Amino acid sequence: MNTFINTLKYFVVITAELTVLFVGISTIVALILLYLPEEKIRNWMLGRGIWGNFIGAFIGALTPFCACSTIPLTLGFLKAGITFGAVMSFVISSPLLNPIILAIMVVLMGWKVAIIYFIIVFFGAVFFGVILERSGGENLVKNVRITRGDNLEDEEIPKALMGKLKLSFRKALEDFKAVLIYLLVGVGIGAVIYGYLPQDLVLKFAGPDNPFAIPIAAVIGIPLYIRAEAAIPIGVALMQKGMSVGAVIALIIGGAGMAIPEMSMLASIFKGKLVAAIVAVIFVTAVMGGYIFNLVL
Repeated sequence: MNTFINTLKYFVVITAELTVLFVGISTIVALILLYLPEEKIRNWMLGRGIWGNFIGAFIGALTPFCACSTIPLTLGFLKAGITFGAVMSFVISSPLLNPIILAIMVVLMGWKVAIIYFIIVFFGAVFFGVILERSGGENLVKNVRITRGDNLEDEEIPKALMGKLKLSFRKALEDFKAVLIYLLVGVGIGAVIYGYLPQDLVLKFAGPDNPFAIPIAAVIGIPLYIRAEAAIPIGVALMQKGMSVGAVIALIIGGAGMAIPEMSMLASIFKGKLVAAIVAVIFVTAVMGGYIFNLVL
């Protein structure tokens, strides 16, 4: 009975914390994006060499997009003449980095973990964006057209700050509704792990003494289709049971970056070889990031 109560308490507390964080930070980000129209973002990324990769990774880190809005924006960038490498840096960082993910990490895992995670993913996105461009990935883009469906773009933006704030809050609530089921599933799984998973089992297969725990965790994340926001509570529960922080980070990056539905959407605009290359990039980032975390922490 005590175990059940502790599990339920974990679920309620974490859900409440993540709800406040998600809605609050999403409102702030949506408000910022109202002052950063897509045309301005495109101009920043045009013709800037490797700095375009930094800007692409930064835009991906700033915007809490899901795959359904990332894909049209990616195509829009390509059609606007933005360098392929900068677009790839955006594609890599978009599902893995945003203020919501970092805030959740700070609350549940600490500042140090959040900072190291940001550095690894951000510079990984920049580096692999350059590699994908120089390896000729631009030739693997399909000639397709996708219509953008962002509701902020479809309605008139208020001029007054209060009007912008209300619009941003409404957009944040819509985004929260879209991810609520994933958030509840992630926190629910984390609560069950926290309450019932035997610690010895976790230590045996995913503890710091198992050198293969990190690549295995990265691969396990692929079929889960779990957003990073939902994967973090699961990772925290596994860490409390003895899973190494490196394996947790590999699970988060692999699950959020290589989800099968997102890869299928990328396949609508990229040829198979490029999609496979992106999967390989995310896998390498997850594994390298995991080992770095274990060394640093």
